[in-house]
Amino acid sequence: MGDPIASPQPWLVVGLGNPGAEYAGNRHNIGFGVVDELAVRAGSRFSAHKTRADVAESRLGGRRVVLAKPRSFMNESGGPVVAVRNFYRIDVPHVLVVHDDLDLEFGALRLKQGGGDGGHNGLRSIAQVLGSQEFLRLRIGVGRPGRGDRRTVADYVLSDFDPTVDMDALVARAADAVESLARDGLDVTQQRFN
Repeated sequence: MGDPIASPQPWLVVGLGNPGAEYAGNRHNIGFGVVDELAVRAGSRFSAHKTRADVAESRLGGRRVVLAKPRSFMNESGGPVVAVRNFYRIDVPHVLVVHDDLDLEFGALRLKQGGGDGGHNGLRSIAQVLGSQEFLRLRIGVGRPGRGDRRTVADYVLSDFDPTVDMDALVARAADAVESLARDGLDVTQQRFN
């Protein structure tokens, strides 16, 4: 398939999360945090778009990028993501989805192209509506509930990070990985951040 960075086509960076202030600090909303950080760095602002997503057009690493946050709940992310992708005519290999991952230890990052959904409802929705698994993913480790934690996995991801956790540092590091991808390509960024 080759490195999508070699193409001059713009690409779409989607942060996954749930809409509403009550979810803002949740583990499940870390994707929103990363695209918010990228917009701040680029001096871009999100606005409501007819695609059921908040969208900011930006430049990262000298490339044109569309940042998006679906206004749907996580398990219905596919509709807005595909609508934004179709509106901007962006090929699937140029779509990057930034999301939380329970199966990675807290703070770990994994960037890859293609793969399964790993039980993540947002990824499942996107793959189903898109009709492809071949989009890029930046997985951000949020860990699993610790010993003695009686919360279900759903309750865990829908709860806020512990106050002692430096969420800003994690968001900044993930945003650095996205900028590296835009500037230096997939292979270099994987070696640097995975």
